Amino acid sequence: MNRLLLVSNRLPYTLARKESGFDIKPSAGGVATGLGSIHKSSDSIWVGWCGLSRDRLKGHEEEIQKRLAEERCHTVFLSKYDIENYYFGFSNKTIWPLFHYFPLYTVYSKNFWDSYVRANQAFCDEVVKMAKEGDIIWVHDYQLMLLPRMIREKLPDATIGFFLHIPFVSSEVFRLLPWRREIVEGLLGADLVGFHTYDYVRHFNESVRRVVGYEHSFGYITAEDRIVRVDAFPMGIDYKQFSTAGGLDEVGARVKEIRKQVGDTRIILSIDRLDYTKGIPPRLEVFDLFLEKHPEYRGKVTLILVAVPSRTGVEHYRLLKRRVDELVGRINGKYGSIGWMPVWYLYRSVPFEKLMALYTLADVALVTPLRDGMNLIAKEFVAAKTDGKGVLILSEMAGAAKELGEAIIVNPNNKDEIVDAMVQALTMPEYDQIERNRVMQNRLARYSVGGWVGDFMSRLEGVKLLQKERGVRRLTGKATEELLAGYAVAEKRLILLDYDGTLVPFSDWPRKARPSGDVIPLIKGLADDERNEVVIVSGRDKETLEEWLGALNVGLVAEHGVWVKERGGDWRMVGSLKDDWKSQVRPIIELYVDRTPGSFVEEKSYSLTWHYRKADPGWGSLRARELRDDLADLTENLALGVLEGSKVIEVKDVTINKGQAVSRWLAAGDRDFILAAGDDWTDEDMFNALPESAYTIKVGSGASKARFNLDTYRDVMALLKKLKEQSCAA
Repeated sequence: MNRLLLVSNRLPYTLARKESGFDIKPSAGGVATGLGSIHKSSDSIWVGWCGLSRDRLKGHEEEIQKRLAEERCHTVFLSKYDIENYYFGFSNKTIWPLFHYFPLYTVYSKNFWDSYVRANQAFCDEVVKMAKEGDIIWVHDYQLMLLPRMIREKLPDATIGFFLHIPFVSSEVFRLLPWRREIVEGLLGADLVGFHTYDYVRHFNESVRRVVGYEHSFGYITAEDRIVRVDAFPMGIDYKQFSTAGGLDEVGARVKEIRKQVGDTRIILSIDRLDYTKGIPPRLEVFDLFLEKHPEYRGKVTLILVAVPSRTGVEHYRLLKRRVDELVGRINGKYGSIGWMPVWYLYRSVPFEKLMALYTLADVALVTPLRDGMNLIAKEFVAAKTDGKGVLILSEMAGAAKELGEAIIVNPNNKDEIVDAMVQALTMPEYDQIERNRVMQNRLARYSVGGWVGDFMSRLEGVKLLQKERGVRRLTGKATEELLAGYAVAEKRLILLDYDGTLVPFSDWPRKARPSGDVIPLIKGLADDERNEVVIVSGRDKETLEEWLGALNVGLVAEHGVWVKERGGDWRMVGSLKDDWKSQVRPIIELYVDRTPGSFVEEKSYSLTWHYRKADPGWGSLRARELRDDLADLTENLALGVLEGSKVIEVKDVTINKGQAVSRWLAAGDRDFILAAGDDWTDEDMFNALPESAYTIKVGSGASKARFNLDTYRDVMALLKKLKEQSCAA
C-alpha cells in the first residue's frame, strides 16, 4: 500500500508541559485507539493536534515537531482561542449534540463556526505540506468535515478518504444546521465517504440530495465535478488482542483483586465515557428499578460502573457528573448493606489489564447508549469471552447492534424492557450464552480492525479507478492544447452552445437564469471574429432568447429546434407543427403541479415543461417517475416525446430536435473547426449530427456521444475565454 497520511483531530500521543520540557504519553480516545495498530504496522504519518495550544508551545515548535517525528507524527498548531471555539465549541457543542439527536443541547454560534473553518484550514495547510504524490490521505471524524474539500482544492488529484466515527443524523435534523451546505460540500471533497452503518449512509445521501441536489445511485454520488463513493464500513477491533489477553498474568492478578473486593456476587458491567449520549443516568435508574422489582437479586448482583472523564470543561458534562454521583449515592444508600455495595463506581480511565479483568469477570455487559456511532465496548466484551460465557445487553441505538444481533437488543428508553433483559441475561443457560457468543465472535474475528481498513482502502482504490475510467475523455492537458491549436489556424469555425447548465448555472426559476455579466461580453467577443459563427442551441422559448441574446450577432435555436434564427434574420419555425395535443397533456401535468408543492408548468409554443427544482427533492424525484410513466402511456400514439432533463420533464414533438436544427449551419459550407457543448441528453442529437472531427463536449459526467467532457459551466466559460483571447490576439 502507498504511504498513508492519517489525519484526525488528536494525535495518538499527547504533550504535557513540565518544568524540564515536554512529556509525550499515549492519548485516550476511540479514534486514537482504533487506528493505533494500523499506524504502527503501516508506512504512515499521523497528522493531528498534540493537546497543547500554540500559546503554550511558543518558541518550542521545532523541538515539538522533531520529538513527534520520532513517533511518525506531525502536529497542527492551534491557538487557545481556536481550540476553545473549534474543539470545545463547534465540534462538541454544535456537531456532537446535533448528530446524536440532542438538538436542545446544540449551540449555533458564528464564532464557533469561524474557528471551525480556521482550524480545518490549519489542518489543510499541514497536510498539503506533508503530502507527496501517491499518498493516500485518510481524514477522520466530525472535527474535520471541511477538510476533504480544502485538500481537494489544493491537490486536485489526491486520493482522499473520509470516515465519520459518530452517527450521521437524519436529513430532517441535519437541516437545523445553518452551515449544512458547507459541511456536505466539505465531505464530498473526498473520493470515498465512510460510515459505520447503512442507516448513516442513507441519512447522508438524503441530506446531500436535499441540501445540494446531487442524486445517488448504487452507492455513488455524481457531485458537481466528480464521482464520490459512499458506503458503510462497521469499524472492527483488534480481535486477537482482546481474545488472547485473558491469559496474561497481569490480567489474572487483576481478576483476583477485583473478585476479592466485590465478593462472590454476580457482576453487571457498564463502561463508558461520561457523556450524555451514553445514557448513564437512565442506566442507573434501570438498575434501581431492577432491584426494586426483583428483591431476590439484592446482595447477589453488583453493578460495576466505570465512567471515564470526558470534556470536563463543558457545562453539560459537569451537570451530568453531578447527576451520576447523586444516583450512585441514592442506590447504594437505598439498597446497600454491610458486605454488599450495589454499585461500584469508578470515575477514571482504566488500564488495559484492568479492563480485560472486568470483561473476564462480568456475567453481563450493560451497553445501552441513547445514541452511539458504533460502540466498540460491546465488541471488546464479546471478544474477551473466550469460554463463551457472558451476556451482552445492547442498545438498538448503537451502531454495533447491526452486527451483534445475537445480543439481547433493547430500546434504551424502555426501562421495563431493560429490566426484563437483565433478568433474562442472569438466568440464560450457559449453552445459550455460548451459542450466541460464538456466532458473534466468528463475525468479529472475520471483520477485525485490519479487515475494516483493508475494506476501506479497497473501495477507495476502486472509486479512483472508476474516476480514471470516466475521466479519460476529460478535456484537459494535451487535448485542450490541440483544440486551441486547431482553433488558431481555422478559417471557418462553428461554435454551438447550449444555454442552461452550459453557459449559466441552473436556477430554481427559469427567469432567474439571465446571462451573467461575463456571458454577454464573452459571446459577443467570439461572435465579432469574422471567422466564427456562434449559435446558441437551447430548449428555452424564442421570446426569452430574443430578450437576452437577440442583440448579439449570433444564431439562435429555441425549444430544442422548433424555432431557428440565423444571424441577421428572423425567427422561422422548422416544419409544420401542431399544438392541439396540449389539451390532453396539460391537465395531467397540472395535476402533478397540485400534488407536488414547489413545482410548476412552463408552456412554450410547441412544448410543455414540468419543473420541480424547488420541490422537496425526495418527493420531486418520486413524482417525476410517476409523471413520466403516466405521460408515456398517453403520448405513445401522438408522435410526442417525454424528455427528462435536470429537474424537468418536457413533452414535445419527437420529429424535431437539436440535431436537425444545427444541420442548416453544417450545410452552409465546409467548416475546418467545430465545437459543440451541452449538458443534458437533448444535446445528444446535436453531438450525433456533427462529424467525428468536431470537438463535442458533454458538461458534467455520465454517458454521452460527446468526445470529451468538462465538469461544470465554469469550465466551459474558461475554455471560451481562451478562445476569445486567441481571437483578440489574431
